[in-house]
Amino acid sequence: MLPLFLHSVSLTIAMDETQIASILKSSELYPLPQSLKLSYGTAGFRADASLLESTVFRVGILSSLRSLKLNSSTVGLMITASHNKLSDNGVKVSDPSGGMLSQNWEPFADQIANASSPGMLVSLIRDFVEKEEISMGGKGEVWLGRDTRPSGESLLRAAEIGVRSVLGSVAVDLGVLTTPQLHWLVRAKNRGFKASESDYFENLTTSFKCLVDLIPTIPVKKLEVSRLVLDGANGVGGLKMEVLRGFLSGLDVEIRNTGRDGGVLNERVGADFVQKEKVVPLGFGVKDVGMRCVSFDGDADRLVYFYVPSESCSGGDKVELLDGDKILSLFALFIKEQLKSIGDEGKETRLGVVQTAYANGASTDYLKEMGLEVVFAKTGVKHLHEKAAEFDIGIYFEANGHGTILFSESFISWLVGKQKDLSRGSDEYNAVSRLVAVSNLINQAVGDALSGLLLVEVILQHMGWSVQKWNELYKDLPSRQVKVEVPDRTAVVTTSEETEALKPLGIQDAINGEIKKYKRGRAFIRPSGTEDVVRVYAEASTQEDADSLANAVAQLVKSFLGSS
Repeated sequence: MLPLFLHSVSLTIAMDETQIASILKSSELYPLPQSLKLSYGTAGFRADASLLESTVFRVGILSSLRSLKLNSSTVGLMITASHNKLSDNGVKVSDPSGGMLSQNWEPFADQIANASSPGMLVSLIRDFVEKEEISMGGKGEVWLGRDTRPSGESLLRAAEIGVRSVLGSVAVDLGVLTTPQLHWLVRAKNRGFKASESDYFENLTTSFKCLVDLIPTIPVKKLEVSRLVLDGANGVGGLKMEVLRGFLSGLDVEIRNTGRDGGVLNERVGADFVQKEKVVPLGFGVKDVGMRCVSFDGDADRLVYFYVPSESCSGGDKVELLDGDKILSLFALFIKEQLKSIGDEGKETRLGVVQTAYANGASTDYLKEMGLEVVFAKTGVKHLHEKAAEFDIGIYFEANGHGTILFSESFISWLVGKQKDLSRGSDEYNAVSRLVAVSNLINQAVGDALSGLLLVEVILQHMGWSVQKWNELYKDLPSRQVKVEVPDRTAVVTTSEETEALKPLGIQDAINGEIKKYKRGRAFIRPSGTEDVVRVYAEASTQEDADSLANAVAQLVKSFLGSS
């Protein structure tokens, strides 16, 4: 029996009574926890796993609707909380392109996640279906993946029930995956390519081998340390690297922190920990001095490299970090070299690099000195990805190690055509072939630690560089980040690149006055997206100056906005 209030509302053809009854019945299985209030961001929804079943169920419904809206294209739903602690979990949607859920749908995600009752949920869905003109008669398809968290299995069941409560929609459980694997599979499926996990591994293996085979035969200095040591963050990335390693020749990888030896996901391990703390993860130490090491994060969509310097022999745990900026610089250098080998047509190719205001100033200076076009985007992967897509080849990375390379469809077509016209084995042919292989190897849907690792490794082999040599591209400027609690963070309005503050009036002039006092000084402020704080970033030629500049800017924020 339907609630009376629903009979009083005129039902659209799009949602009949059977459909409404299906959503009402299944939603009663997953009541909303009291006082839970969630917001869909770059990371989707994240919270303590024990609170998330109703949210994941409702995102299952949204995913089915998204598929129906886009002519029954396959949509992805990933259950992960990435670098968060083990007790957390989360859910996010992959659009058919393999990219993130369209920002236009994020307000709807917030509304249904926070709907206080099954009746309210149905009302919101019905209104949205009508507004978006979604035909409910089709067959939606949602592919589901999860990371290794124990809570993932029950949350995945909730997602399945949500997907199937939209009548005619099917949920396909792909099991334990990295987040980038799910995005890659969704993208491949909707582009008409083979799309299984084994296809993903075969694609990585084939394109990696192609790049290895194209390494110049001129004798180059062999890497002093050929073995790579991977910190798998006790998550899914280490497990998948074990599988990938079985297909690879030409790469010697030792994998630690797989999670099998009792280690806890993201606890003093992983890319987020290493990048923020700049110390060795658990399981690494003095025995690894000079070794080339890499850390994945919990769902393997980020990576950072590091090595233990020789001074750590005396017992320190500090590392030399090669973060997303260094990875970006390596990729840019390699691609620029290939374009140069192609000749005049290569020079006309629009190669762009996208960074955020948080990118270390030394990396930006280095990239500009290389003659590259550097543009800034608002913090958040979706903003970087959008900007990178404006180039023939767009490279973006955040300092945290999340990033990728995008190749425009027209540029790929040009490369493939060019490859056919050139004589096999010529420098120009090899350069074109390398770029085609890179476009296949790199995951163009999202940042992917597995494919990123393979590209770093083959470029280092190509250059004949050790990790120490790579680290010498430039020296990071010392930096400091602080956050200032304020009564109202929305009082701060910045430019779209977040490099300058437009409001409060006068604050940017005051910040500029402080910056002038320091050699190679740079600072900016931006409001947090999640809490009432204003974030301050400062860098200068010495750590003491960077700290001093950050504190001076923090004081300006307090004087202009007050402190809470």
